[in-house]
Amino acid sequence: MNLKDLYIDFFVSKGHKQIPSSPVVPENDPSVLFNTAGMQPLIPYLMGEAHPFGTRLCDYQKCIRTNDLEEVGDTTHHTFFEMLGNWSLGDYFKKESISWSFEFLTDILHIPVEKLAVTVFAGNSMIPFDEESYQKWLSLGIKESRIAKTEEDNFWIAGETGPCGPDTEIFYWRSNEKVPEVFDPEDARWVEIWNNVFMQYFKDEEGGVSELPHKNVDTGMGVERTTAILEGVHDNYLSSIWKDVIALISTIANLSYEGNEKSMRIIADHIRTAVFISADRAGIKPSNTDQGYILRRLIRRAIRHAKKLNIDINSNWEEQIAKLLLDKYKKYYTELADNEDTVLEVLRNEKIKFNKTLEKGLREFEKIAKNQQDIDGTTAFHLFDTYGFPIELTIELGMERKMKVDEEGFKEKFREHQEKSRTASSGKFKGGLAGNGLVETKYHTATHLLNAALKQIVSQDVHQKGSNITEQRMRFDFSCDHKLSEEEKTRVEDLVNEWIREDLPVVKQEMDKQDAIQSGAECMFIEKYPDRVTVYSIGDVSRELCGGPHVEHTGILGEFKIVKEEASSAGVRRIKAILK
Repeated sequence: MNLKDLYIDFFVSKGHKQIPSSPVVPENDPSVLFNTAGMQPLIPYLMGEAHPFGTRLCDYQKCIRTNDLEEVGDTTHHTFFEMLGNWSLGDYFKKESISWSFEFLTDILHIPVEKLAVTVFAGNSMIPFDEESYQKWLSLGIKESRIAKTEEDNFWIAGETGPCGPDTEIFYWRSNEKVPEVFDPEDARWVEIWNNVFMQYFKDEEGGVSELPHKNVDTGMGVERTTAILEGVHDNYLSSIWKDVIALISTIANLSYEGNEKSMRIIADHIRTAVFISADRAGIKPSNTDQGYILRRLIRRAIRHAKKLNIDINSNWEEQIAKLLLDKYKKYYTELADNEDTVLEVLRNEKIKFNKTLEKGLREFEKIAKNQQDIDGTTAFHLFDTYGFPIELTIELGMERKMKVDEEGFKEKFREHQEKSRTASSGKFKGGLAGNGLVETKYHTATHLLNAALKQIVSQDVHQKGSNITEQRMRFDFSCDHKLSEEEKTRVEDLVNEWIREDLPVVKQEMDKQDAIQSGAECMFIEKYPDRVTVYSIGDVSRELCGGPHVEHTGILGEFKIVKEEASSAGVRRIKAILK
């Protein structure tokens, strides 16, 4: 049986409810471009909001991380991955969580106890040693010498302030050598496979720490890594998750995996991630900003490595790989079946555009070759960044013309680019549990008013397709077949401001999903909602299924101003607006 199915069946047997996987593009969370962890969509509930499925939850979640994109190509890194998770929202705590993790690993997955080791929080001047977790592991048969006490690696907090607490990490001995008696977390042969976070405390802005009245458990286990471990392979791409994909790439290229591992891994990983991004209901298309930029970069990087393998780029190679991936995953994620044509179209169109870009790059190179004796690092990076030229191609073309290429200068420019990307990413990753302040809450409520106003002024067929909120602005994507006229924009803006001035009450109700739909409540992605839902009504102008957060009355929102209205993708428009 598939690892995902085993995991869900096990935790359902322990009284958990399976919740649907959230989209890869987060709804109403400005802190990240993509859902980067299983817990991310559960932030409002970890902050105290009641979850409609109850207090024991489990799922498998689609995740995307791109902050170490350049590492993909080794045996373990992936941009898209699946995370298994189980949660307690003020229900069970450390003893049950640790017991069930141990039971699943040893009884269900049949991992020998001798191959397991754990870390626990050692304690510091503010928070004590996690004695409870330590004693529980001992009682389950983990030897004292296999429990390491650490401080930095075993304490979790989302931001500078907010819920926090110790965690305990579970490691597996991934080697054919004899398992050492004493566990050393720094030994790379010990691989972390599961992390149980215990949200036990609250850190305030002054740095003070107090016990939380309702304690939560958040756990995470990576599907790709655990599958590779269970199947005894030291290269994730040799596991059952990837074997058929790698075999197909090998057939298309007419080359063996051995000796071509890096390019084949990159193609497999990047096409899989591109499939999931372009199948997401947020309607992301390749572009030069935000999620669209990541999608474009992944597809183009896959194409560059296909060229390295001498694959005929004008063939339908990418379609063959995408179809295999769609078939593998559509059982678990219905959007893949629903949007298969869109996925194939996105890949094909971007391939055609990039081929033209490469041609332009070759013309640009010819101009450079006429005017320069050698190619400095800045020029080499410009060819890479603007035209997608890998440094290897620039060096190869340079050698043909007896031109030296400043490879070290290129690497320096590349490092600067990476540092900027990481800095930007760290800004995106700062949010989470710490990023639900009053300003974001105001903007979130304003999206409901904007949605209602667009329905009244533009068309009843307008539906929200996505939103992104920061402390500075809101961005709202909606279905619409035309550019809004100046008159439409003004009328929408005026109507939202009229509702703000009326200081309408914002009322929260819990009800059965069918009752909510029959009452006229608007919602995005109806299938992801459970049978019991939360509905927010704003006066009698807006009624939506939503997880929050919202203000209590509209009068505190301030003045609503549309800054920009533009196309987002085919049939989807985008409004950027601010509250003054």
